[in-house]
Amino acid sequence: MSKITNAFENNKIFIPFITAGDPNLDKTYDFILTMEKAGAPLIEIGIPFSDPIAEGPVVQCANVRALKGGCTTDKVFDMIAKVREVSNVPLVFIAYLNQLYKYGYERFLERCKEIGIDGVLIPDMPFEEKGELDELAGAYNVDIVSIIASAPVERIEMIAKQAEGYIYVIPAPEGEGMDGAAIAKAIKNVTDTPVAVRFDSDDDSMIDKVYEYTDAIMVDNALVHLIEEYGEQAQEHIYEYVMRMVGKANR
Repeated sequence: MSKITNAFENNKIFIPFITAGDPNLDKTYDFILTMEKAGAPLIEIGIPFSDPIAEGPVVQCANVRALKGGCTTDKVFDMIAKVREVSNVPLVFIAYLNQLYKYGYERFLERCKEIGIDGVLIPDMPFEEKGELDELAGAYNVDIVSIIASAPVERIEMIAKQAEGYIYVIPAPEGEGMDGAAIAKAIKNVTDTPVAVRFDSDDDSMIDKVYEYTDAIMVDNALVHLIEEYGEQAQEHIYEYVMRMVGKANR
């Protein structure tokens, strides 16, 4: 059983996300440990990229700040290695396919294994290209986390059947496609892989609509926005937010 699977073993969970290097890597290290202390059983960490096409303005700006501060993929790896000296919390990288390609697929995944990264989520990798990485990722015990958005049920089921770690669900905007509950129900018809639904806000009414069908909740941009607002002084705000959301998930 992987560490990611263990994170979902007992309760519904909250999965926080931050961008590495924003405002700097020393604070990213502190923020990761703070999120773990606040009760986060799994944490997503974005590796900054010059063209994060799947992200909104808040995360795009965080990527710009991190890159201007000199953050690189190697420096992120080194920071996570230091985290692993004091923490065993499951960690998932969010990175773009070009980042892995330029770094070298095998070199990237080998480094993930060395420092204890448990999974990688690649927003711009089509399902049809996932096979290029599956065998390598399996050899290095790194889960390639699948993303599922609003789509025909047949495609949702096809992706879900081959998913590992957990499934990252992006609901369609209201009135424009399948909502989080509908996507999650379609997934659970074909797999026991945990489902994590991303919300636009932490409003209780939004979470309530999907709560029955999801194993984890995520709130788009919430912590990145706190870091944008408070910078190096964001630690206390991060702790309070994560602790509150862990309570909402495990109610």
